[in-house]
Amino acid sequence: VQLVESGGGSVQAGGSLTLSCAVFGYTYRAYCMGWFLQVPGKEREGVATLRDDGNTRYAYSVKDRFTISRDSAKNTLYLQMNSLKPEDTAMYYCAVDYGGGYCDEHKRANEYKYWGQGTQVTVSS
Repeated sequence: VQLVESGGGSVQAGGSLTLSCAVFGYTYRAYCMGWFLQVPGKEREGVATLRDDGNTRYAYSVKDRFTISRDSAKNTLYLQMNSLKPEDTAMYYCAVDYGGGYCDEHKRANEYKYWGQGTQVTVSS
């Protein structure tokens, strides 16, 4: 299974970006798909999750600004990021878990089996 991310870049505060995560090598719907961010020196932290039944969860810091979604036909996960703030600056990673258990913004990074390579998002003030 390979996850290929795209869509990162540099924007000014208040701007928008859409991250994409294409999943190759596995055609079944993942149980839990998520986006994480990581800044230098810190652990990855959950941003948003999408469960196979459509349930979505968000970290408080991004709630009402970010939207996670999936295009099943394209086997691609998205993260629409609006009203970006300088503190959103980070490397963003997508992750997939085909197992079970819980699926929310608190799901730990080590509970995901597959990861993308990361895409940098930089928000300037």
